[in-house]
Amino acid sequence: MLAFKNVTLNLGGRNVLENVCFELKKGEFAYLTGRTGSGKTSLMRLIYADLKPTSGSVVYGEYSSDTLKPAQIPFLRRKLGVVFQDFSLLPDKTVGENLAFVLKATGWTNKTAIKNRINEVLMTVGLSARVGNYPHQLSGGEQQRTAIARALLNDPPLILADEPTGNLDPEVTDVIVEIFQKIHRAGASVLFVTHEYDLIARRPARVLRLHEGRLSEG
Repeated sequence: MLAFKNVTLNLGGRNVLENVCFELKKGEFAYLTGRTGSGKTSLMRLIYADLKPTSGSVVYGEYSSDTLKPAQIPFLRRKLGVVFQDFSLLPDKTVGENLAFVLKATGWTNKTAIKNRINEVLMTVGLSARVGNYPHQLSGGEQQRTAIARALLNDPPLILADEPTGNLDPEVTDVIVEIFQKIHRAGASVLFVTHEYDLIARRPARVLRLHEGRLSEG
């Protein structure tokens, strides 16, 4: 599903990533960990084509960084669900309106289908009762669950979670990780970025480690 093939990324004259190789299979859950500045976010940005490798290639499905054209990037991103540390919700829209905005932007036009899909993803993250609330009326954990629901809208086969628990309390963190594992059990692949080693110990899975731009496993 996803492959990094001898990927080096040079930014500002420095190798942020160096000769990175790994594969993520369909339906696999993996953690990506490492200290701040080790290259985790840059690696994620390569996947959704916000950066291009200096050498090597990133392959996701039918898309390869070697041949990817700018016009193809929006279509690649529709096949990814991305969740960030900051929730990036539209403050003047309710939970339901935030989700509807994304669906309409990605080509959904049928009002009934939009409403049904919003209900489905909110049920997945346990927020059905919050559909009419604005972001400022939600806790941090509820805002992150809304962001996860947004990432699920177009049923992407791969979910990228970039430090999704970084701003949350430990008890809320467990709820969020359980949602991602639930999504994984339903068939999606998940690449979960975290530096919280106690989280990994509590909920073990495959671990990819970055140190000074180099990737190791285990």
